[in-house]
Amino acid sequence: MAKKKKAKAKLELSRRDILTIIAAGAGSVIAAQALTTGPLSPFSQLKQQAIEGEPTESRGHTTINHQWGMVIDLDKCIGCEYCLRTCTATNDVNPDKPWNIVVEEKSATGHTYYFSRPCLHCQHAPCVEVCPVKATFHRDDGLVVMDYDRCIGCRYCQVACPYDARKFNWQKNDYENPYIPTWGIAEVERRPRGVVEKCTFCIHRIDAGRKNGLVPGEDLDATPACVNICPVGARIFGDLKDENSRISQVIMENAVFTLREELGTLPSVFYIPPKEGV
Repeated sequence: MAKKKKAKAKLELSRRDILTIIAAGAGSVIAAQALTTGPLSPFSQLKQQAIEGEPTESRGHTTINHQWGMVIDLDKCIGCEYCLRTCTATNDVNPDKPWNIVVEEKSATGHTYYFSRPCLHCQHAPCVEVCPVKATFHRDDGLVVMDYDRCIGCRYCQVACPYDARKFNWQKNDYENPYIPTWGIAEVERRPRGVVEKCTFCIHRIDAGRKNGLVPGEDLDATPACVNICPVGARIFGDLKDENSRISQVIMENAVFTLREELGTLPSVFYIPPKEGV
């Protein structure tokens, strides 16, 4: 059977950036120089705390009844990009600026694996801390969400994010979405020009599903599209506060890691590392 050529997503991280993220390399600065210099910068306190090694527990978000999270098994991922495509269709995302990315990488010994990344919904989220108008905020369930009506397009959140998980709409979103309807139909409105957008863990599905008594991570209608579509089960979603949930069991049974742990962001996305090839 002929192998189909996959459409390559535009990635705004360099290969060096990806390797730095995965290896949790030596202390990169959170924000770019142009936006973070000077004592009045919204990033100045954030940077100083990182430099001084100040504990972050007092600055983190406290969830109440639930904390939604995800596990991505890099050893299972086959790089099919189904997660990228269905996310782009379901959330009507600009195909040039996908919320999910999939990148082919090699380990230190030359073993090929695939790295993928949605928004990590950090509990110590730099994007939340720097937003001057509270357009980015935490919900009680730990999700980092956007109020697009409040967003003023300053892009502080985009610069503060150490994972390149946010995209800015420079132009009117009148693009054609090539993934609709093959990979899904749009379930949310397209965001306007001049705002930053990102992965929401398909928040609209979580909320609608729970109203109907469904359980995110167990019932498909209440679970993120990228998790449902994965043909090899490389993504697992659920409640991190429920020790009996599947995601909690997977985390307990596997050696997992989070990206750039030294930054103290406490992501809600965990990774199972790839095994070396034989």
